[in-house]
Amino acid sequence: MAEENKVKLHGVWASPYVKRVEIALKIKGIPYEFAEEDLVNKSQLLLQYNPVHKKVPVLIHNGKPICESLVILEYIDETWKNGPLLLPQDPYKRAKVHFWTSFVEKELLENVHLVVRSEGGEQEKAIKVVFEKLKLLEEGLKDLFQGETHHIDGENMGILDIVLCSLFGAHKAQEEVLGVKFIDPEKFPLLSSWVTAFIEAAVVKELGPPHEKLVAVYQFLRQKTLQASAA
Repeated sequence: MAEENKVKLHGVWASPYVKRVEIALKIKGIPYEFAEEDLVNKSQLLLQYNPVHKKVPVLIHNGKPICESLVILEYIDETWKNGPLLLPQDPYKRAKVHFWTSFVEKELLENVHLVVRSEGGEQEKAIKVVFEKLKLLEEGLKDLFQGETHHIDGENMGILDIVLCSLFGAHKAQEEVLGVKFIDPEKFPLLSSWVTAFIEAAVVKELGPPHEKLVAVYQFLRQKTLQASAA
């Protein structure tokens, strides 16, 4: 029976997408084995489990692979119902969470990535777009939180919290490498308090890499992408 319920996560420690899954597993109290992948020399198991994208994370449960972080998060929530819920049960609240999760994933994340891998005028344009999206998110939070302080702990951290945490949990490292302060309490007070709340959550602290390692990762990614675009 224990073997049937075995959970294994294929990932890399620096991936924010993998961290999403780790946080969800910890919140639910699900024991799991972590398999560190080398993305330069991908394992045969990774290629077998995710033949379409050949990327991490991949969650293996009962010998069956589940791919893509958002798909995995919903799978975890629907499979392990005894732990804290990652999505609201109310259909309307659930729909709002889905909407803003999609917004962060499609509108915000892609433009933050563009800031990391660009420079000059292109980067300035991307930074401007990010601030525009953050302003929209700040306004959306007023409706989502309904004027209340959004308290986060291991019992009420949901999918939207997890996704935003994977983007801005390392905002201080981003600021140090990029020289841009996205999480600004004066411009975005609700967003800033939200980010501070989930950074201080015990589960995030437990899984979060040291600041110096995150800075090194952003420096490496930025240098690598700029060199590739200049070649």
